[in-house]
Amino acid sequence: MSELPESLRPWAGQLSLFPEDLALSLGTHVARLAAAIGPMRARTETEGGEFHGYDGLTRRGSPERLLVSEWLMALEAPDEFVRRAAFGEQAYLRPAFRQPQGGRRTVALLDAGPDQFGPPRIAHLALLVVLARRAEAAGAAFAWGVLQSPVQNGPFTTVNAATVGQWLKAGSASPPTDAQLAAWSEVLQLGRAPDDVWLVGGARLARLPGTERLSRVAVEEVIAPGARRLAVEVRPASRASRQVVLDLPPVPQCVRLLRDPFVTAAAAPVLDTHVGSVSTMRFSADGLRLLFAYADGGVAAQSIPQSPRATAPRPKRFQPQRDESVVAMGWRHKGGLLAVTLRGRTLHVHGTLKNASTGRATGYPLPEGDESFQLPRKGEPPLLALTQIHQGRNIETVYVLDAAGVLHRLTQREHGLGVVPVSRGVSALAERKGVLYLVSRGPGGSQAAAMLQLERWMPANASVLELGFAGDGMAFFGHATKAGFDEADPLAVRHQPGGWSVLRYLTWLEKQSHKVLRTELSPPIGMRVVGVCSHPSPATPALVVLAKDERTFSLVTGNGTTETLVVASAPVVSASVSHALPMLAWLTKSGEVGVWSFPYKALVFRSTPGGTP
Repeated sequence: MSELPESLRPWAGQLSLFPEDLALSLGTHVARLAAAIGPMRARTETEGGEFHGYDGLTRRGSPERLLVSEWLMALEAPDEFVRRAAFGEQAYLRPAFRQPQGGRRTVALLDAGPDQFGPPRIAHLALLVVLARRAEAAGAAFAWGVLQSPVQNGPFTTVNAATVGQWLKAGSASPPTDAQLAAWSEVLQLGRAPDDVWLVGGARLARLPGTERLSRVAVEEVIAPGARRLAVEVRPASRASRQVVLDLPPVPQCVRLLRDPFVTAAAAPVLDTHVGSVSTMRFSADGLRLLFAYADGGVAAQSIPQSPRATAPRPKRFQPQRDESVVAMGWRHKGGLLAVTLRGRTLHVHGTLKNASTGRATGYPLPEGDESFQLPRKGEPPLLALTQIHQGRNIETVYVLDAAGVLHRLTQREHGLGVVPVSRGVSALAERKGVLYLVSRGPGGSQAAAMLQLERWMPANASVLELGFAGDGMAFFGHATKAGFDEADPLAVRHQPGGWSVLRYLTWLEKQSHKVLRTELSPPIGMRVVGVCSHPSPATPALVVLAKDERTFSLVTGNGTTETLVVASAPVVSASVSHALPMLAWLTKSGEVGVWSFPYKALVFRSTPGGTP
């Protein structure tokens, strides 16, 4: 870790447990809370202990401890001696006392109940750092625990990755009770020697019997539009209370602090027991799942863990019958694996759609002699499929993006079911909250000179917005940010060889296009663009590229800098960035699938074929 700012040096030992960016964010809270809590009160002479000489000077004391220089002044300048005595300016030797080992102690009991879930626990973590360092500076012992945890486990005596990891897992659906506080008081012997005891939690802790003589810290999340703050009230047992308002770190850092602040977890390899190896990998249209196509013709959908600690669920699989093949795969808007197979000249949709008139495994015949629907060639990956719900009609419509970039709707026509093209030249497709977003080429002109446009399809209507420039149409939707979660931002479009534009605030395209932010990016020659990323800051989008070695992924920002992200274990066959989550996924030549998290900077999923990590 780089050196911390001077203001955080007192807590360098505790903050060194965290990665540098988290240490700086948490350190800001630590410094403010430490100022509100204050140091442990030093023992005075009347508090006992064995006399241990003198350790400094003080302005108060008895005459026998007056410095010799002061007595000399009484002889040479008696008037000045009297004046210094009257104004308390005389210097005395300060006695030191040796305290018994373990004679002082700081205790912290944390509430892990429902009203402290989420952001309030970030303040709890900062308080643990403050109280641990505070006790260390005073030469006192430190003990802490969770009110809802069994007292048989005993308190923690250190703040490290292991103890904090147990605290992160100690969440409870029940608020603390009188019995729990009494049990901890008995185990810690708080009745006989209260020492320096701090209760950390919500305001309801003050209502528990016996808390009036204890110090308390009340943590509440500020509820206001757009507010991301914590209100902390520090109430020492013998001093006036103090109010502190803490601004929360960016959302990705909050997630890491609450799930894996030390980045100690690593995704365990999942052994893919499917008979065939993974031949193709891509994100679903909603960006929340990985779609796998296997060499034996089967397909699957895998939910992505949100952190290295999370457990990967079993994938949803589909295996076609012998007389059919999977030509498209996806995930339904309301949930469920979507598989489109071809048998003869008929497309069959497998899945329970919201359409009472058609039911399960619906067949849509392709017109004889009509080649408008381009099927994938042998060895090519299956097409991308998705569904959309028509509001008020209880009908779920299937869409398939074919190999020629034409989006087709599988619908009921006048003479039965059929496949109808609805948009051509589609190079990027995403679904967010039931709305479809497409990047397509406008009519007329050659492919390179065609004007690019953004199509927005809602269940009730659709709109087409001109992007304002031409290009070959290669585009990527980036993962949604808070500012544009319901829209298509950010959108990366290649408008010339080696030249990319990243567009943000696309809602202004229709009325005030000059408000759309456009960032020009040019990746180094030889690097392949696989997606666009808006992490850690939505204001600084970057292209995600794969280097010439086919293993190293990097970020390319607007100022031309390149930052290495992660290196795959083998050459990469295909890679993609989710447009819903800050995740990067890839498939290697050895058949290994990896999913890397931008916030955690670690693998959150890894699948290996044949049971070999």
